[in-house]
Amino acid sequence: MPELPEVEVSRMGISPHLVGQTVRTLTFRTPKLRWDIPQELKRMEGQVITAITRRAKYLLLETTAGTAIVHLGMSGSLRVLDGDFAPGKHDHVDLALTNGKVLRYNDPRRFGAWLWCEPGESHSVLDHMGPEPLTDEFNPQYMLDKARNKRVAIKTFIMDNKIVVGVGNIYANESLFSSRIHPLRPAHSISEAEWTSLVADIKTVLATAIKQGGTTLKDFAQADGKPGYFAQELQVYGKKGGQCPRCETLIEELKIGQRNSFFCPSCQLFEQEKH
Repeated sequence: MPELPEVEVSRMGISPHLVGQTVRTLTFRTPKLRWDIPQELKRMEGQVITAITRRAKYLLLETTAGTAIVHLGMSGSLRVLDGDFAPGKHDHVDLALTNGKVLRYNDPRRFGAWLWCEPGESHSVLDHMGPEPLTDEFNPQYMLDKARNKRVAIKTFIMDNKIVVGVGNIYANESLFSSRIHPLRPAHSISEAEWTSLVADIKTVLATAIKQGGTTLKDFAQADGKPGYFAQELQVYGKKGGQCPRCETLIEELKIGQRNSFFCPSCQLFEQEKH
């Protein structure tokens, strides 16, 4: 599914085409995605899109009448097209602009969402979230404090949106490998020095993925239709049985919290008795 870098790339891709433009019509070809599509979204018609921001994996299309909250789900994508481009089978939402362009939402699995937020209000899907990982609020001391007495696996811990948003499965694997931390280490066992390394590696991995245009595995492509290229930079994710790029030990795989986890048993030692 699209992770934070892919969502950020989508935001950057569509923003130049939408910000400052007026919404002509909103067309819904299905009444429901993950949740019912609220008819209040129609209030955007006739409104100027003043900004497009991101919170975690949600895109916020802001107008003075309110904000459309868009989540790409498992397989959603956004394209900016000419208005006469015919919709396909899984094109569920069209946001048509007065300049003739259309923001089109495609979602074969319908696990995404289009929601509505009144001006000056919050929405429940955005409540109780941790800091953004590319901000100063996400720092080693913050994570050290949050991890105190937490015995949950470190990989599960850094993927918890209540702790920090947007560190999805791919990027958690890659960051832990970069910091030489075994994904099953209890969160409370991570030292201050290790948190310094891990926080820096999470920021670097995510920033690199954004720069590379996101990671294309199955469903994601950028707003202009070009794929992301971070998949070419992956060190361990999806590479079970391949050689570690550092020591040539074979990469191993295990399940943590129902998610596939990849690591080097040599570089990412887990000495149980110490933890």
